[in-house]
Amino acid sequence: MGEQSHGRVLSFVVRHAWLSMRAAIGAELERFGLTVPQFATLMIVEESPGISVAQLARSVGSTRQAANEMLAALERDGLIARAPHATDRRTHQLHLTELGRARYEDALPAVRRREAELEAGLTPEQCDAAFTWMSAMSTACQETGRN
Repeated sequence: MGEQSHGRVLSFVVRHAWLSMRAAIGAELERFGLTVPQFATLMIVEESPGISVAQLARSVGSTRQAANEMLAALERDGLIARAPHATDRRTHQLHLTELGRARYEDALPAVRRREAELEAGLTPEQCDAAFTWMSAMSTACQETGRN
């Protein structure tokens, strides 16, 4: 993409940046036996133990069916455990296993290092502005979807 602006259609620039970052981070995660969506799942479950499958799907921007398929692989690999919810028998709560926590903690520094390499040409102010903008855009899109 480089110099192309796609008529300054920002969503295409963001998509290209995301796909490029996903490939770079994905290459780092290969040695840990993880994909980017699997790492994101481990990160979210680590941050929110007991999260439901539906909540996880919303957090990663997927369908419940797609989240269940990914969880099945993580469960098979011993990284995630599902437990029945205490008050809602239709819901399962997700938790990292010891192996899942160890795999996440092993992979996290590699992801952070690679992101730092990718950000090396930016000032801290540019990084902060990009993070602020992306967070605000995500919130705005979610609010627009509710209207």
